[in-house]
Amino acid sequence: MKNSKLGLTTALVLITFALTAQMREYTLEECILIALDKNISIKQSELDLESSEIDKADAIGNFLPRFNAQSQHIWNNGLSQNITNGLIENLTTQFSSFGGNLGVTLFNGRQNINQLSRANLNMLARQYQLEDMKDDISLFVANAYLQVMFNKELEQVQRFQLELSKQERERTQLSIDAGILTAAEIYEIEANVASQEQALIQAQNAYRLSRISLAQLLLITDYENFDIAQEEFDVPFSDILDQTPKAIYEKALSFRNDIKLGITNIELAEKDIDLAKGTLLPTLSAFYNYNTRISYSDRLVETGELLTAPIGFVQDNGAVVVSQFPQREVAGALPFSKQFTQNDGQSYGLSLNIPIFNGLSSKNNIKRRKLNLKRVENQFEQTKLDLESTINQAYNNAQGAFKFYDASQKTLVARQQAFEIAKQRFDAGVLNSFDYVQARQRYQIAASDIIRAKFDYIFKLKVLEFYFGLEL
Repeated sequence: MKNSKLGLTTALVLITFALTAQMREYTLEECILIALDKNISIKQSELDLESSEIDKADAIGNFLPRFNAQSQHIWNNGLSQNITNGLIENLTTQFSSFGGNLGVTLFNGRQNINQLSRANLNMLARQYQLEDMKDDISLFVANAYLQVMFNKELEQVQRFQLELSKQERERTQLSIDAGILTAAEIYEIEANVASQEQALIQAQNAYRLSRISLAQLLLITDYENFDIAQEEFDVPFSDILDQTPKAIYEKALSFRNDIKLGITNIELAEKDIDLAKGTLLPTLSAFYNYNTRISYSDRLVETGELLTAPIGFVQDNGAVVVSQFPQREVAGALPFSKQFTQNDGQSYGLSLNIPIFNGLSSKNNIKRRKLNLKRVENQFEQTKLDLESTINQAYNNAQGAFKFYDASQKTLVARQQAFEIAKQRFDAGVLNSFDYVQARQRYQIAASDIIRAKFDYIFKLKVLEFYFGLEL
């Protein structure tokens, strides 16, 4: 019997250890790194950056020569021209042809140069876009993480308050039994315990939901075994509030990735105008072509002997006029290598293309690019206005959060002192349970407010420091 109990106890310990071992606690830094690694929007932005690198490779390729080779093998059946001797013959032949061409652009209105410059700017813009997205994700994760910490600490406070309420219920019952308090005093205390249990359940639910929300943000599906690490977040000292919103804004203009992105987008729009203007300029290119052909047909070759044949008559005496022709005989095709060099040909030269009129498409395209430049400039101005408004709001939020936190500290001290006096009076039997519970609830509210004020101030302070260029 003892062995069975020992085995059951051991099994329970092992199961508890296994379940505990599966729980993974993450620090704020780990959560941010996971989000930066898994976030789908960041992955999409990374793909945009890779695509811009390919565009740059295309722009570099425009400076390189173009080389192409071609070949073909043809069968002819019937009356056709023999490409070897140029005669029109009725026969079946087959031949092969080979060729290659080389071309290089010498000048095309600086479009190659502008295209490469644009590709470099586009890579820079995609990099700024990626970094800006990482900043936003980091800030979002930090907010979610601090929300979990707030709910976790609030749950601990509610749990502690519930234990105190239960202890007070026991002391009240002892005072009733001793005749110090009447039996009616226990009902208000019981109601307070029940209310405290509800508050604890709400705090537990809020804590669990905030953990699930953070896990989803990190693309972690095992919600039950996900938790944050035990980190101490004391209220930091910072002199950022000594700065003016204008100074913070001017500092932000010098390093913010969204500002750099806006400037780069303007440069991209200006480069698009240069590209469009380049289509109005002449294009000069050089080319070189090489080709050869191989025939597989039989050929006529001279034997070295001459043949005499009549070609007409003399009008006066009727004498026959003869001429000598070289004698020919049928021979096979020449070797492949000999024909390859014997039948080859080359051509080279320059090609100049001067645009004169193209239906106003080039000029209209320039106008469209100029309109796009104005649109991008307006977007950049709006981005700066939004940033200034955000910084002013963040400054006011941080300033207000600090004042609220400072007031919450004073309120907590006062509520605690009032509660201690009420407790002494209640224990002495000179204060009824209703007034005692009211004093206690006001103290509990102040304790919850100080936690909320603490984390609210920490986050809003870090947001303001983030806009000033300090690390999150």
